[in-house]
Amino acid sequence: MLIFAVVTASAQETFENDEIATSAGSLKITFIGHGTLMFAFDGKVIHVDPWTQQADYSKLPKADLILITHEHFDHLDLKALEAVRSDKTAVVLTETCAEQVKGGTVMKNGDVSTVAGLKIEAVPAYNIVNMKSEGKPFHPKGVGNGYIITFGDKRVYVAGDTENTPEMKSLTGIDIAFLPMNLPYTMTPEMVADAAKALKTKILYPYHYGETDTAKITDLLKDTGIEVRIRKMK
Repeated sequence: MLIFAVVTASAQETFENDEIATSAGSLKITFIGHGTLMFAFDGKVIHVDPWTQQADYSKLPKADLILITHEHFDHLDLKALEAVRSDKTAVVLTETCAEQVKGGTVMKNGDVSTVAGLKIEAVPAYNIVNMKSEGKPFHPKGVGNGYIITFGDKRVYVAGDTENTPEMKSLTGIDIAFLPMNLPYTMTPEMVADAAKALKTKILYPYHYGETDTAKITDLLKDTGIEVRIRKMK
């Protein structure tokens, strides 16, 4: 594992990076912040939920693939999308997002597709417990996606805004998991620990964690064999 800073062309922004070895070459992960990630693999750039509050996207590489998990403003940002999208960019998104973004590939919960040469699986992302009012979850079932992206022999799960759902806990073969930990919208550290144990993921990145104390998840997963990596993903 490598950790280093990447500097944009303007030299005004730095982001943490990790590099993961796969059977098809190196996977570089850039931790932009919140629920926003950038992957580089096999000459391709993949942006996940780009948001202009986290970066100046005019200074970041254009995307070969963009993944949008759901329609909330901090995940679907049309300005950021426009900045990294070109006429060659593939966009994977939900039905609700497609009402605002044209020309993308809609994936419903459970769909599997190959986009930009990468296998993508759409996983349900929704609340079970946390509600904005009685009977009204922050993230209703059937609306949002998490995504599993296969990079060589590594399966990377970016969960989106969700709780530890039965569908999540039934997943197998996950090497790296990005799980949200931000109340009241997503999971408590206890929920994240429950999900990570069920997934049997090798590496866990808590992300989109706001003001949650990340030491709690590290303690909960101590001695489980799951490597918890804390990066700047508030």
